[in-house]
Amino acid sequence: MQRVCCRVFFALPHVFVDLARSAKHVSLAFGFVGDTVNSFFLAAGVFDPASLVLLIWVLLTCGAVACFSYRRRVSRLRLRAIPGIAAIEEAVGRATEQGKPIVFTTGWGGDIQRPTTLAALNLLRFVAGKAASYGCRILFPTHDPVIAEAAKEIIRTAYNEAGHPDQFREDDVTFVSPSQFGYASGVDGIVSRQKPGAIFLFGTFEGEALILAETGNINGALQIAGTDSTIQLSFFIVACDYTLIGEELYTASAYLTDDRRVQSSMYAQDLIRAVLVALLLLLPILAMFGVNLFKEIL
Repeated sequence: MQRVCCRVFFALPHVFVDLARSAKHVSLAFGFVGDTVNSFFLAAGVFDPASLVLLIWVLLTCGAVACFSYRRRVSRLRLRAIPGIAAIEEAVGRATEQGKPIVFTTGWGGDIQRPTTLAALNLLRFVAGKAASYGCRILFPTHDPVIAEAAKEIIRTAYNEAGHPDQFREDDVTFVSPSQFGYASGVDGIVSRQKPGAIFLFGTFEGEALILAETGNINGALQIAGTDSTIQLSFFIVACDYTLIGEELYTASAYLTDDRRVQSSMYAQDLIRAVLVALLLLLPILAMFGVNLFKEIL
């Protein structure tokens, strides 16, 4: 047994050398095929060969979306449970039982064009729908008049769809201040006076994050926060009951809605990330053996 192990041990370097040589031949073959394809397309003048890798990644992404869309049609896709998303309906119900309003704000750091703001407004649609069906009042202070108008339409639509249009108050959506700490002071005043049962802090937050979260914590509100700002996440994790970290804020709509397209897109993005991580681990190892495929693949 010891002799066999020694033979295997001494044979391993030769195996790795043979693999490296084979990979090098594959790399040369890829390079030859790539040069041939480039020459053909350049001569035809119908396609830019420099965009071939990008085309392959686009086709791979589209194929993944189509594959998961078909799977979603055949069977339900399994989603990882995120406690912060599952607690949104609980927070609305808790505020309703206490007879208290809800405060929803998107932070000072983003305007209507920021992806975090759009994701937050998408969550506002779900929260407003639940609040309208439960008969709960929802307050939306903001620093941007454009965001205020968008939120006003979302909340009004939610109350109309719930059959309670008379419960919607335009004064509940307020433009506080464009100043960072003026906005923070205004929201803190609303929280201190209204004593909400639940507070939702979704969007882009900066220096006002800890001020808002701590005020809500002092007033005993159940707080759910979410942002992609790595600096402010630590404050939310400490002061809030639940926190959506990074992309969990963007994927929340896939959890809260039963839209097959949204869920399939999320699964496809995760698959592409897994492929990229595998390539980032594999390509440096191949480069150690003299096989450089970074330019051909990435």
